Amino acid sequence: MGMFQNPLRRHAAALRALLVLTAVCGVLYPLAVTAVAQLPGLKAKADGSSVSADGRRVGSALIGQPFTDAQGRPLKQYFQSRPSAAGDGYDPTSSGASNLGPEDVVDSADGPSLLSQVCARSRAVGGLEGVDGRRPYCTPGGAGAVLAVSGPRDAAGNVAHPTRAISVNEPCPATPFLSEYRGVRVECAAGQDHRQDVIVPVRGDAPARPAVPSDAVTASGSGLDPDISPAYARLQAPRIARVRGVPAAEVARMIDASTTGRAAGFMGDPVVNVLKLNIALDEAAPFRG
Repeated sequence: MGMFQNPLRRHAAALRALLVLTAVCGVLYPLAVTAVAQLPGLKAKADGSSVSADGRRVGSALIGQPFTDAQGRPLKQYFQSRPSAAGDGYDPTSSGASNLGPEDVVDSADGPSLLSQVCARSRAVGGLEGVDGRRPYCTPGGAGAVLAVSGPRDAAGNVAHPTRAISVNEPCPATPFLSEYRGVRVECAAGQDHRQDVIVPVRGDAPARPAVPSDAVTASGSGLDPDISPAYARLQAPRIARVRGVPAAEVARMIDASTTGRAAGFMGDPVVNVLKLNIALDEAAPFRG
């Protein structure tokens, strides 16, 4: 019997350890953490910083959300959030950025380049807010103003004497944003391979400081940013005042009341929480449309 007792004893010890660790780590510890999280000052954050209006939960103060209709069009009576690249937009299970960098300027079969996305968003925001939506390196149609130039090159690799120039982000039969580049007629894109060409962004005549703020045209690193800059909020204020039929000064006051300063007085920038601002807007000036 001695040769069978030791293995049984070891199995029994392992089973006791499993039961004890399961009880401590799987039951007692989670209950203790949950109890601590419900203490005053921690409860709201532990519960997801949820925000309620009219007795129902409408979102989280930490996760952005769209204020659009079923077709994705902005609801004009609400302040709009910044763009999101998380899943289909503001998806906490797909948090992340587009991973497109500043050199991503040529559209592809996978979708528009970062430059074209910025251009299209700026044009759309400009149209919505009634301001100049032009940006440097953007075409009037809202695409990246980029040419693929071919021809003999100099020692530095630049095209010395262009023989062909193609507006790569404007597929035919679109009329190119530029009719001529250094004496060569600019063509629309027709599926050519531009890997051997020199890619040349064209700045255009847009103002150096665009009317549309950068956070209105770029997504955050998480894709879940619930805040916008005070500048973007103020850009939207005239539309909100007009649609809601309230004085512009009242909308400005609500923006100021919803603005959070720099963390610890010096970190980051002032921001406006879009969800909280829209809730305050509904309470103070209900939309009658």
